[in-house]
Amino acid sequence: MHCRLGGESTTLIMKEEYLFVEKYRPQTIEDTILPVHLKSTFQEFVKQGEVPNLMLCGSAGVGKTTVAKALCNELGADFIVINGSDEGRLIDTLRTKIKNFASTVSLSDAPKVVILDEADYISADSVQPALRNFIEEFSSNCRFIFTCNYKNRIIPPLHSRTTVIDFTMTPDEKQRLASVFLARLMEICTTEGITFDQKVLVELVIKFFPDFRRCINEVQRYGVSGVIDSGLLTTLNEEKLTPLIDMLKEKNWSGMRKWVGKNSDNDFNTLYRKLFNALELRLEPTSIPAAVLFIADYQYKSAFAMDSEINFVACLTEIMSECKFK
Repeated sequence: MHCRLGGESTTLIMKEEYLFVEKYRPQTIEDTILPVHLKSTFQEFVKQGEVPNLMLCGSAGVGKTTVAKALCNELGADFIVINGSDEGRLIDTLRTKIKNFASTVSLSDAPKVVILDEADYISADSVQPALRNFIEEFSSNCRFIFTCNYKNRIIPPLHSRTTVIDFTMTPDEKQRLASVFLARLMEICTTEGITFDQKVLVELVIKFFPDFRRCINEVQRYGVSGVIDSGLLTTLNEEKLTPLIDMLKEKNWSGMRKWVGKNSDNDFNTLYRKLFNALELRLEPTSIPAAVLFIADYQYKSAFAMDSEINFVACLTEIMSECKFK
């Protein structure tokens, strides 16, 4: 099992007790909400007592990290989770962390597992090629599980060294899984003593499916009052850009890129409009004209851009670099 020591352990326990997404994270494959064919595949790994190097691909919140942790739990494997967008950007840091973990004595007979979360945020030019060598260097006692939203951002040598599993589902499966997840949300509300309007939870699932994590986070955020009613839907219609604007002000490019990735399912034209409205209150008056021109330019370019997400990130980068915030 995965463990942390000292103060970090206390912090982790407090986080898991407070955050619904951790408190109610499935601990076994059987408890996960997955299409039948995927659940069968992962249960077969458990039955065999061995997990290969894996690449789990799919949109945000579908359960990739949950599956990776559940596999380790059921196999009794020691594991470590490394976030690609945070810790995975520097090759020396990554190598040291993996090497230190791989060289310690295992608490079980199962191979150790390195879970590289959000691996598509790891540099494809410098760090990902080194991961190919890590897989081979530590193959005797370590397995690697990569999770990613966009598998096309992972270099081919890593694809060829892993079993690639896409978290896809048929229309019939979507309907079944949405129903199962609605029941799970209702169970969480009941356990937490939150009074809820079932129709509101249905709308919540419809809005964010298949991002189960987002649904649970919204239930915790709005349910703090002890009641979930139609007011939740009102707040969801007001796209909150405050965290994004804060990142622009702090020149937190990595955080900004991550925010865009998690919100890329939104209509970018809508995001441009909301950004335009929000910046008026947050920028120094002398910077507002430049920001308006940046937004207008990139919104126009978005009609021809092959990748709307990259285009939006480029717009935000210009605003971050050239504009002064209050």
